[in-house]
Amino acid sequence: MERIYVFLHVLGAVLFLGNIITTAFWKVRLDRSSSPERLHHMAQSIMRADYIFTIPGLLLLIVFGVLTAHAYGYSFAEFNWLTLSLSLFAVSGVLWGAVLLPCQLQMQRLSQQGVQSGILPEAYSRYSKRWNVWGTVNTVIPVMILFLMIVRPE
Repeated sequence: MERIYVFLHVLGAVLFLGNIITTAFWKVRLDRSSSPERLHHMAQSIMRADYIFTIPGLLLLIVFGVLTAHAYGYSFAEFNWLTLSLSLFAVSGVLWGAVLLPCQLQMQRLSQQGVQSGILPEAYSRYSKRWNVWGTVNTVIPVMILFLMIVRPE
């Protein structure tokens, strides 16, 4: 059963990390566009991709990560690579909820205004830049977690 847990945990990591890296790539490419329609489509697509890939990946990571840790006897009671990984995961979640999600919602709202008026509001650029900076930070954190999960430093 442990191998099934590991498989589902790794599948969650692939969905989660794969989506955030792919989303960042396409967002940066589309940021070069001045088309409110294209930017609005991108803003909607980021939200859609989070619902389809990131959130299910997140759920697989949490549920099957905990089951795998218990199956292999890893301790949550002491500071180790696992508890450090969980702490970083929590930081990533807080950053997503406190900064990235509000930026995504504002980019979606402002790009819709741009579609309606034909001119992208100036505020869109501020939210987009903030998303780029904090999105980069929030992509590095899961990569660090991936490293810890594979190397498992003692």
